[in-house]
Amino acid sequence: MSEERRPLVLVSNRGPVTFGDDGGFKRGTGGLVTALTGLASHREVVWIASALTDGDARKARESDGTSFRIEADDGDFQVRLVESDPEAYDRFYNIFANPMLWFIQHYLWDLSNAPDVRRNEIEAFEFGYNVVNEDLAKAVVEEIEGIDEPVVMVHDYHLYTLPALVRRARPDAFLHHFVHIPWTQPDAWRVLPRGVRREIYEGLLANDIIGFHTRSYRWNFLQCCRDLLDNVEVDFEAGIVRFEDREVWVRAYPLPIDAKAIRRTAQSARVDELERELLRRRREHLVLRVDRADLSKNVLRGFTAFDLFLEQHPEFSERVTFVAQLMPSRTDVPEYAEYLERIEAIVAVVNHRHGTPDWMPIQLKLKDDLEEAVAAYKNYDVLLVNAMFDGMNLVAKEGPMVNERHGVSILSENTGAHEELGEFALSVNPFDIQELADSIHAALTMGPGERARRAEGLQAIITSRDPGDWIDEQIADIRKKAGVEA
Repeated sequence: MSEERRPLVLVSNRGPVTFGDDGGFKRGTGGLVTALTGLASHREVVWIASALTDGDARKARESDGTSFRIEADDGDFQVRLVESDPEAYDRFYNIFANPMLWFIQHYLWDLSNAPDVRRNEIEAFEFGYNVVNEDLAKAVVEEIEGIDEPVVMVHDYHLYTLPALVRRARPDAFLHHFVHIPWTQPDAWRVLPRGVRREIYEGLLANDIIGFHTRSYRWNFLQCCRDLLDNVEVDFEAGIVRFEDREVWVRAYPLPIDAKAIRRTAQSARVDELERELLRRRREHLVLRVDRADLSKNVLRGFTAFDLFLEQHPEFSERVTFVAQLMPSRTDVPEYAEYLERIEAIVAVVNHRHGTPDWMPIQLKLKDDLEEAVAAYKNYDVLLVNAMFDGMNLVAKEGPMVNERHGVSILSENTGAHEELGEFALSVNPFDIQELADSIHAALTMGPGERARRAEGLQAIITSRDPGDWIDEQIADIRKKAGVEA
């Protein structure tokens, strides 16, 4: 089948746009949406996603559950929104996907205290997670009806059981699944009951190709298949899992950023206005972090390290400001609401301990504003990315692309980005607060030549691939494995 007649189906929990009560829409948020938008705008695809808002649900009903075309600034999209039962979706998202899977895949559980897996969690999987996966799988099967050997690209941890459902209905479908968050080692998965764990893994192994951001996540997945399943054969060197009568390829496709797009944003009028205000208020040095207020981002240890830095280096008093722009995240999950409160509390403590009438050491901004973040990107001396574990972390790539001061990156060794950028960043153990404090001092006292060398090295790596390359690498593997045009 020719490429023109072989449409691609994308499936994710979050779609490219979100509809409001007035029928208008805005661009979806998050790294996954950013990554997939480039593909959807350059190739004929149908993007299937959950209806996340009342406006989404209304649009899904208006289109009678079928796909519809929308015209956005960054391209036209064929979208199909799937409405699930609200109670099932709540169980799917707020009990099982978040926090259960998210916590497992970021090593966030304090296993001496949590989780307690009871009927509530089991039912959340059976009557929430599986229900939403079934709803989206049904839409996929309907969308590929009449298409020979269709290609379906499934995305992220929300949809681990969907591939097996599609495979059962359409054995000829080519299924590709990309996991955008870390894949942890086997023992982390033993939190889940064996039956639930087996269903998740067998759902994933219904795919033809499974992709991760890094080689280490790929290796962890292969280890998990070997240690947690009885009926598989794992070839670590080739990156293949033999399951039932099929070979599943396991690959690493590091996600790049669109460097041209972030540079265009940096040249916008609003960024220029925000930058002028930032420069009017800035001190001699600027430390920056831009994150979601997520437990995995390790925000508290970042502030604690800055507190320790100020204590050990009083000569920087009133000379440095730490700007932290944090987007509140999943505030309906109790652990996240509590975490946000703890963030605000530690900021108050550090500012009280070190601040003066004319100087507030930490400026905390709880907002999601890309242009304000980019204005700060252009002017930081230190970019702090100290996540405990992170699938990739696009901030680590965006910041150096537009920074104009040869700013130094402090980068957690547990981020996906570290596998590419670690050579030119100050690499840190995110749990070592003293090392973080020392790295802040090293970055702020680094000579201009070394700063330039590192900044130029980061930019060279970041610009060596773009989102088109990321998609092309995956499509090339689909073609190679399928033996046909994809």
